[in-house]
Amino acid sequence: MKNVKPIDYELEKNMEVISQLDGQVGEAVENILVDPETCWQPSDFLPDFGNPDIHDEIKALQKRAEGIPDTVLTSLVGNMITEEALPSYQTYFNLLEGINEDRSLLSPSGWVRWSKAWTAEENRHGDLLNKYLYMTGRVDMKAVEITIHRLLTNGFDPKSESDPYQAMIYTSFQERATKISHVNTGKLADKAGDPVLSRICKTIAGDEARHEKAYKSFMSSIFEIDPNGAILAFEKMMKKQIVMPAVLMGEGGPNPSIYTRFSEITQKVGIYTGWDYARIIDHLVKLWKIENLTGLNDAASKAQIYLSKLAERYMRVADRMKAPDEIQLAWLK
Repeated sequence: MKNVKPIDYELEKNMEVISQLDGQVGEAVENILVDPETCWQPSDFLPDFGNPDIHDEIKALQKRAEGIPDTVLTSLVGNMITEEALPSYQTYFNLLEGINEDRSLLSPSGWVRWSKAWTAEENRHGDLLNKYLYMTGRVDMKAVEITIHRLLTNGFDPKSESDPYQAMIYTSFQERATKISHVNTGKLADKAGDPVLSRICKTIAGDEARHEKAYKSFMSSIFEIDPNGAILAFEKMMKKQIVMPAVLMGEGGPNPSIYTRFSEITQKVGIYTGWDYARIIDHLVKLWKIENLTGLNDAASKAQIYLSKLAERYMRVADRMKAPDEIQLAWLK
């Protein structure tokens, strides 16, 4: 027979394990995610256009925003653009093997309910940052909108090969990275004299912390059920390196290096750095007790050795990295 795709027994096994977690994921929807009627919404942080003093509110926002350095504002725009590409992330999640077997967004499964409720929570982040940045008057919103449009057009590929194990590694890492980025941006906003923006960033970081907790718990369960498969997935994702969700924001456009410029700024001002990358690896290795796992097969034992030394290796790389002397800003007027 020609063109018969061989059965991927490793992936079949991973799908089976993922299906066993459906109840746990459903509980996470109820206990970790929030009720739309009672949780914060973007309007809680923004001027009220129904207020007769709206013009004074906007002027006060713009006055506070005057002190925010261009580098921090550019980083905030990059964070916002990343948050705005949610359609790609939900599509990616539902295309993972074993996640949405019914191929229906109305499926009652825990995994499908999670993907919808998680992205609904995340959707508030882009909405809030977008409106805040628009009101500052300092951002070229047309350029920002083009970048969002291009990022959604280009899509999203975390290189997890439709493997749900690798995807849970990716999301555990990425939610922590996003949390760190928003926390550090909030600190810089505070320093620049904008306590409202600081509160916005820290509130968004709180959401990311809850999501991080959930994804790490899903992966912890996979380690309990299938330590060999889990550690091999961890190794695969680390060898490919974690790519940020917005990596394709400039691909195919007149400014293909715009993501690199954004990354250089976050490195230079300390919003998200090589040291952060190394520390996240160290955190996950310790959380999942990689060095203490026993009864591993040969391949998994080799992965264990590799992962146990990885954070230290990246820390040495970060120590040698130099922030660029000159950085090109984007998206600002």
